[in-house]
Amino acid sequence: MTGDTRPRSGIRALRVSAAEVARRTGVSAATVSYALNGKPGVSAEMRARVLATAAELGHPLDRYERALEPEPSRVLGLVLTDISNPFYSEFSAGTIDIARAQGYEVFVAHTQESSPTLDTVVRTMIARRVDGMVLTSLHTDDGDAIRLLRRAEMPFVQVSRRIPGLRADFIGVDEPALSRDVLGHLLGHGYTDLAIITGTRSSSSSAERARTFVATAAELGVPLPAHRRFIAFLNGEGGRRVAQHLIDADDVPRAIACGSDAIASGVIGTLREHDLRVPDDVAVTGIDGVFPGASMLAELTTVTLSRRLMAQAAVEQLIRRIDGRGGGAMTETVPHTLRIGTSCGCPRSAMPESRRPGARTP
Repeated sequence: MTGDTRPRSGIRALRVSAAEVARRTGVSAATVSYALNGKPGVSAEMRARVLATAAELGHPLDRYERALEPEPSRVLGLVLTDISNPFYSEFSAGTIDIARAQGYEVFVAHTQESSPTLDTVVRTMIARRVDGMVLTSLHTDDGDAIRLLRRAEMPFVQVSRRIPGLRADFIGVDEPALSRDVLGHLLGHGYTDLAIITGTRSSSSSAERARTFVATAAELGVPLPAHRRFIAFLNGEGGRRVAQHLIDADDVPRAIACGSDAIASGVIGTLREHDLRVPDDVAVTGIDGVFPGASMLAELTTVTLSRRLMAQAAVEQLIRRIDGRGGGAMTETVPHTLRIGTSCGCPRSAMPESRRPGARTP
């Protein structure tokens, strides 16, 4: 004869253990605990099964109703690649400002290009029950992190980088167009000895910039052999190492197109240390437009990207997802502008007045 399975009430109900529910449902006590307390990491089907069993065994009704619909935390997670990179620091400031205006706070973390770190950060933010995540640090092989988010039913938006083929929201820029704009302008000066430095190919944006640089150079009749194509970390140190390698090999090209302003800063600094003038000896361009007029890169020819527009689009779309709106997976690109400096070889007169050294801005 089986034991008494009638619903329990009062003090008896409070003594029903997670172990009893686990035995009845055939799952672990940890799974039961997650389901009863509304924590992520349990599928909707399993949560419903555990809660139904708990109700049969006498758990108070209000407890599992709260678990079914946990209160929103009104906190967003922001996962950056490297917060020391001016592009990401400015993007994060915009994200925080825009989220706060919508009644959300933001938890910020960065991965420094480490996939294991990304997995840890995603797990931690899920455990902290953020309402959704903005991801700027995805590599093409970061499927484990996405699976964690899917299992937790956590809304997320990809920014700048994306996993090819993934049906998920993405906010970025027109990579082929901006790469053609800056490289086409550089080669328009007539340089025929060119090198490119871009980020790791596991970054979708870096891979696309490298591909477009090569294609644009070919269209303009400028050879770009393999020994002139470099991969570097997206920071000043990455640019410095490549520039130092070229100097040590006595193989400095006439022009260098960099996949980010941070890389360009390392290249220009190293060239100057070795008494190589920019642009007289070596022309240099960047992408991002992150350095202010007071810096040594005030005259860098680069593509300016609106970090604030990207942040606004990402936050607004993420909140739509959190609210259960948004429709199918969305891709949005923000505009870019080519900022003419003198590092490419243009005369100073070609620079807008507001970007010339010593110019006052309103």
